[in-house]
Amino acid sequence: MNKTVFVTGANKGIGFGIAKHLGLSSWKVIIGARDEQRATKAVNELKAQGIDVLGWVSVELNDLDSIERAAKEISEKYPELTLLVNNAGIPGDMSVDSEHTEINVIRETLNVNFVGTFALTKALIPLIAKNNGRIANITVPSEISPYWHPLAYVASKAAQNAMMGVMAIEFQQAGTPVEIFSVHPGPTTTDLNGNMALPGFHDIETVGQKFAGLINDGQCHQGEFIELYPIVKED
Repeated sequence: MNKTVFVTGANKGIGFGIAKHLGLSSWKVIIGARDEQRATKAVNELKAQGIDVLGWVSVELNDLDSIERAAKEISEKYPELTLLVNNAGIPGDMSVDSEHTEINVIRETLNVNFVGTFALTKALIPLIAKNNGRIANITVPSEISPYWHPLAYVASKAAQNAMMGVMAIEFQQAGTPVEIFSVHPGPTTTDLNGNMALPGFHDIETVGQKFAGLINDGQCHQGEFIELYPIVKED
């Protein structure tokens, strides 16, 4: 089976870990990124580890024209695409409670994490369906945690989870040969949370390796919300 993956936000953090460990398990990798310098650095680092990196594609999720160009480039240059990993996203303002969250922050976070992710997914569905492929969204639970609940980010990911659930049902009903599911990495030390490293947190290597194991398990995960490392409730 052909194994070609496009990972958004793959130049750093969880996206880089996912790209690395999928690559180490024989996947051909396409890097999605906004910045050429950081994308090139990531490509070079992955290639140095023997990973088959096909190239990188510029995509800005708050720019629908950029998304359209990226989808067109992927369809033309990488018609063998079999897996889309929607990883890229922004945190919003995680330092304030909902009452003090600015409307423009809500709008920007939703535009990137939900609208942009939906637009890219929508644009690539025909290609993924042609290749009987899959879509995996990196997200968080829609259920609100009492320990961590930044409104803009959680709301944007809840919308993404709803997108996944609706699409999974529709793909099944229509007989569309696409599998879509959501993956919650669990607490992970990344730039997105200011490199927070508390008890129960994992690093991107651990998360990337476990995600690759999930992708390579040979099972159907249509419509599932999968937690790699669930948040442990405090006593």
